[in-house]
Amino acid sequence: MLTHKGTVPLTTQRLRLRRFRPEDAQAMYTNWASDPEVTRYLTWTPHVSPDATRELLEDWTAKYEDPTYYNWVIELDGAQIGNVSVVRFDERSLHAELGYCMGKRWWNKGIMTEAVREVTRFLFGEVGFHKLKIRHLVKNPGSGRVAQKCGFIHEGILREEYLSDGEFMDIAVYGKLKSDSEEK
Repeated sequence: MLTHKGTVPLTTQRLRLRRFRPEDAQAMYTNWASDPEVTRYLTWTPHVSPDATRELLEDWTAKYEDPTYYNWVIELDGAQIGNVSVVRFDERSLHAELGYCMGKRWWNKGIMTEAVREVTRFLFGEVGFHKLKIRHLVKNPGSGRVAQKCGFIHEGILREEYLSDGEFMDIAVYGKLKSDSEEK
């Protein structure tokens, strides 16, 4: 049984993970949501304006009333630089899937790994999930490196699972059980 707590504030050595606010729209738009390189392998296209980002954030912030909604903005030194969320979960089997993205200016600095580790700790230790999953396009190996650094184990490839711009792409799947050690 899960003990849902919703998107509660989390902190790490360098990061603050918190709920989005509509006033985060400009930073989100500028730092990652408008960048085609960031969104290249995601399920959504770059935002066309800060107003479009604000509309999305108004929708997201309304969902925070639901204790089963998990969506954090990542802050580093007071700047909003990306997000981590639970993109889907199964209450019956106690499984959840994480999604994440971040502005390219902050790539390859261990920031996303730090954020995902903290969210993983929270979802296992405080909410009670049995298994977490991360899926990413094979063409985006950086996401896989984050999963591996966080102790997720490569479980396989879903061949030609995703269609984008007329091209079928493979998806890599990583999983971590609550009982898995951090060293794996």
